[in-house]
Amino acid sequence: MLPKLAAIAALGALGSVTRYIVAGIVQQGTSGAFPWGTLVVNCAGCLLFGFVWSLADERMIITGGMRTVILIGFLGALTTYSTFAFETAQLARDSQWLYAVGNMALQNGAGVAAIIAGVVIGKML
Repeated sequence: MLPKLAAIAALGALGSVTRYIVAGIVQQGTSGAFPWGTLVVNCAGCLLFGFVWSLADERMIITGGMRTVILIGFLGALTTYSTFAFETAQLARDSQWLYAVGNMALQNGAGVAAIIAGVVIGKML
């Protein structure tokens, strides 16, 4: 159990640093009004989630234990649902209703589409 927890913690650290870097780079390249960095990180995380799930479930390329470590450790820290919720609430608080609703629609719609795409890609390998 301890080695698995250590692996989850290590990948969690890597995931959170990756989130910080990627979201920051993306956000710097935008006007800053819409949280594009969070959207990109969440969609990439969903794509990777579907891909890893498929590799473990369909292809048996990685074990169920490794899948757990990757999904909970790296992707749990990479994806940013709490940040998404906070940014949406901030947009609503600032009466940026179009951005708030757009953020909810894009994060959820694109996230589900990315999970499906990841599974499809994993099955194609």
